[in-house]
Amino acid sequence: QVLLVESGGGMVQTGGSLRLSCAASGRSFSTYTMGWFRQAPGKEREFVSRISGSDDNSYADSVKGRFAISRDNAKNTVYLQMDSLKPEDTARYYCAAGRIKYGTAPAQYAYWGQGTQVTVSS
Repeated sequence: QVLLVESGGGMVQTGGSLRLSCAASGRSFSTYTMGWFRQAPGKEREFVSRISGSDDNSYADSVKGRFAISRDNAKNTVYLQMDSLKPEDTARYYCAAGRIKYGTAPAQYAYWGQGTQVTVSS
């Protein structure tokens, strides 16, 4: 069992930055691929970024070059640095843990946090 708690969301203006954190409890954090997903009202949950236990990472095209994912296995925490934010980044952001190294689909992640809201105003 892995419990995930996100933090760091908030409201920013276009062009601003936020850093999301996801603290995990449970064993073997370093062996999980950690993912960030987001869901806007009326839309499906979509992949944002992922990082494997060996720090291999990937991003959705919509955030590439603006967002950066990282993890600190000593702190059981994964981060999402979000820069140059746009109104279309407004969504609830979820942290997830799974065993599929290159997973980008929600179904490939077994554990989920409750999410943190990010709102970008124009």
